[in-house]
Amino acid sequence: MTDDFSYLCYMKIIIRLLIYTCAVLITAWLLPGISVDNFATAVMVAISLAILNTFIRPVLIWLTIPVTIVTLGFFLLVINALIIVLVGKVIPGFHVEGFWWALLFSVILSIIAAIFGTSSTTIVRRNEYEKPSDNYPR
Repeated sequence: MTDDFSYLCYMKIIIRLLIYTCAVLITAWLLPGISVDNFATAVMVAISLAILNTFIRPVLIWLTIPVTIVTLGFFLLVINALIIVLVGKVIPGFHVEGFWWALLFSVILSIIAAIFGTSSTTIVRRNEYEKPSDNYPR
């Protein structure tokens, strides 16, 4: 029974990753300042964004709490853009022409991912209904 549960969890992660990859491809197609060479590069971008948004972004948010409060949360857009610029420098085949294109990419990617029903942090994080209950045999 737990094998079925873990299989479903892995399948949900893969489906979310593919949806987010499609969102990356659509956003790159919409913006002339962003380019993605192929589908494999888009998958690497989606995985990188998921990992960085899950582990690095919370640390950056915590370190910039005063600036975020003063700017009423708009500094979070800067953090998102910086993460995208970092991914653009690390992943070959993903090119970001500048900070403003990364900022626009971040906003549009968030909108498209919300329309598709996923985000980069939900790829690696489980929801409450996905956790095994006490009724599962161990």
